[in-house]
Amino acid sequence: MCKKEKYYITTAIAYTSKKPHIGNTYEIILTDAIARFKRYTGYDVCFCTGTDEHGQKIQELAEEAGITPKQHVDRIAGEIKDIADMLNVSYDIFIRTTDDYHEKAVQKIFTKLYEQGDIYKSEYEGLYCTPCESFWTESQLVDGKCPDCGREVHKTREEAYFLRLSKYQDRLMKHIEDHPEFIQPEARKKEMVNNFLKPGLQDLCVSRTSFSWGIPVEFDPGHVIYVWIDALSNYITALGYSPDGSGENYKKYWPADVHIIGKDILRFHTIYWPIMLMALGEPLPKQVFGHPWLLFGEEKMSKSRGNVIYADDLVRHFGVDAVRYYSLHEMPFAQDGSITYDVFISRFNSDLANTLGNLVNRTVSMVNKYFDGVIQPGNVGGEFDDDLKEIAAGALGKIEKKMETLHVADAIDEIWRIVNRANKYIDETTPWILAKNEADMPRLGTVLYNLIESIRIIASLLSPFMPETAEKIKAQINAPDISADSVRAFGATEAGTKVGSPEPLFVRIDADKKLEELAAEFAASQEAEESAPEIEPFKDNISFDDFLKLDVRVGKVKVCEKVPKSSKLLRFELECGGETRQILSGIAKYYKPEELVGKNVLFIANLPPRKMMGLESCGMILSAEYQDKLTLLTTEGDIQSGAVMV
Repeated sequence: MCKKEKYYITTAIAYTSKKPHIGNTYEIILTDAIARFKRYTGYDVCFCTGTDEHGQKIQELAEEAGITPKQHVDRIAGEIKDIADMLNVSYDIFIRTTDDYHEKAVQKIFTKLYEQGDIYKSEYEGLYCTPCESFWTESQLVDGKCPDCGREVHKTREEAYFLRLSKYQDRLMKHIEDHPEFIQPEARKKEMVNNFLKPGLQDLCVSRTSFSWGIPVEFDPGHVIYVWIDALSNYITALGYSPDGSGENYKKYWPADVHIIGKDILRFHTIYWPIMLMALGEPLPKQVFGHPWLLFGEEKMSKSRGNVIYADDLVRHFGVDAVRYYSLHEMPFAQDGSITYDVFISRFNSDLANTLGNLVNRTVSMVNKYFDGVIQPGNVGGEFDDDLKEIAAGALGKIEKKMETLHVADAIDEIWRIVNRANKYIDETTPWILAKNEADMPRLGTVLYNLIESIRIIASLLSPFMPETAEKIKAQINAPDISADSVRAFGATEAGTKVGSPEPLFVRIDADKKLEELAAEFAASQEAEESAPEIEPFKDNISFDDFLKLDVRVGKVKVCEKVPKSSKLLRFELECGGETRQILSGIAKYYKPEELVGKNVLFIANLPPRKMMGLESCGMILSAEYQDKLTLLTTEGDIQSGAVMV
């Protein structure tokens, strides 16, 4: 086992335009499995993920919604983080590109590159795709549209700063030649070299003036730093990198061992990012892995096509580890994978409920039935034992080799080899027949010992991929140790241990019934969306004097907590100048209390107190609600509590 060798792994940071679907979420599940496996085998892992929050598209979405860009990204970033947490993603760092430390480091990076001549000022005139935030030449378009997303492009002309990609082209080509593992899979490397590097690189636009939602260029405030320098820098700023002195985490973990990214953003990570690092004088990541897409059937997921599947919906219907299993096992190494509800249910029933779940359930049941739950010594050998033991004890070494090349689906296949062999072992040894003869009870005890030990090894090997399931199995067989070291040899289960009660790991699904339920749920959501109410009509005019009677103040949230026995109310303590106000607000379904502490909210201070749930509420916190979405009215920047709205 590796003795605390460092391992730094990252996802691409998720763009905060909208809630991610399962095709987007696949990446973080894959990366989590790799990070967990590295920890499992003894590495000192740092796993970084996060959100990309600047750009013209974000600004336009916020303007359409009538909110600030920060309010928009706060909501979407919260959803992205919640999905990661729901899926048991074990990230060590969750970076947001609106984090203050990141923004300051990016400004210093831009300034350094400018001062040393790698960034220069010029003018850009060309074709721009807003959704992709990419510039294109006429020859690069496909049927007159963006070659990446197929959407319309528009002509733009503006002053901009450029990064000298051409200066580093030969050096990057040499690095790729000298490090064949740098871009994986192999087909992705050929695509980058043949389609982009060999034809020659054009210098890259790295600032914009046509929108304001971005990190300002320190020495030229009319410009904001464009997404590529901003977003790509997260991999080092998250570790504390700064051109004028980096932190210990950066010195410890950089260079990254692998960036896990979608194949559609490979160009940015294997051309722009390495050149940025070369210009900064920093080491390049060891590997960039461009994973394939998870499609709905054979199509990319799109809300307009009605084929979008979200991770939280899958978890609600099938559970976290079923989603993790499907995402990890059904994705080929270098080709696009596919998900549909009927295939998902089929894999759930065959692989999880029948093959794995039934093995654990009937083995634990037999130990309880024949030996009062006590595991017997495994000292009466017989036919078929050696093959089972060899497969179980040899699995980790094979899985390590698969994981070294990121063949995660193949690694899971090695675990299922043990599962399948153990099921076959039951059929071969026929425990129910051995139980009929008292003389065969020692042999039956050994058969069940071998099964329990095989299941313990399965639980151990599953822990990076299906952590909840691994813990459930461990609890059912009362295994004291499922560490990686404990599964390199067969026989760590202790005779005399008492197993727990058998509990189904995965309950078989009635496919027809579940598909009907899902279809009805989708139809209801479409109907609700189509019949959503319009914005409420404006109320009758009031006099300006009546408006002036309202005392609207800024209050800083010092305490926020749920009100006992109420599903709707949150109790706030607001600092308002020199006093503290208690206000109750019925917004518990929209916010977690801990999210609100420290925020500045607007409230009406001169309403008469009233009692709710036995508590006095002295004011009303202001918020806006539409189509079951609610947003508190907060101040854009920090301001003295008690300040009056004017």
